[in-house]
Amino acid sequence: MPHVLTISVGRPQPKEWAGLGRTAIDKRAVAGPVAVEPLGLAGDAVGDTKHHGGPDQAVSAYAREDLDFWEAELGRPLRDGQFGENLTTSGLDLNALEVGTRLHVGDPAEGALLEVAYVRTPCNDFKGWMGESGFDPRAWVKRFTAAGRPGPYLRVLKAGTITAGDAIEVVHRPGHGITVRDMFVALNTDRSRLPELLVIDGLSAKARKKAEEFVQRTAPPLPPVEPVI
Repeated sequence: MPHVLTISVGRPQPKEWAGLGRTAIDKRAVAGPVAVEPLGLAGDAVGDTKHHGGPDQAVSAYAREDLDFWEAELGRPLRDGQFGENLTTSGLDLNALEVGTRLHVGDPAEGALLEVAYVRTPCNDFKGWMGESGFDPRAWVKRFTAAGRPGPYLRVLKAGTITAGDAIEVVHRPGHGITVRDMFVALNTDRSRLPELLVIDGLSAKARKKAEEFVQRTAPPLPPVEPVI
């Protein structure tokens, strides 16, 4: 059964390699119940509020299966939370979920309702963190992008309390066919696919802006107006 393996949180820490001189990518596992609040997990924070956080990026998730893929690729073990995710999951292909999929986590009454809203995009802070963690950071952003295993950001539709080991239930699939992986490709490697994102109900503001700007840039010019004689 799909479930949460580990819940991890972190606070901004000073790092020379971080874009703003601080980052909260170093997230560590916490035991016991954790409150899921409208803007994220209790005890968690972001260092760069321009590019991270907010309702559409409230909670980050990454599958243990994808961490296992990277363990094989990198030849070294990766702990849960290594990629800065809040929820490390098992038994669910997060990248194959449609954007807008709703997930109930935890107790039917006290748990949280989350919705797939956006995708993780690798940045220089991620590159720097991998270097600090003992991995070769050279070309890391390109390598991570090419693998197509980004993991989603989740918005909080219903606040609640969750615990490591809680079941994850898919309670709604939107049916438009645009997956987390599709969104990642459109935003990062094949921008000709950006217009596809506009079919998504509740599309995140960031993705909508990029898709609409692409449509405007690539729209064919209007034909000249013939003068009326």
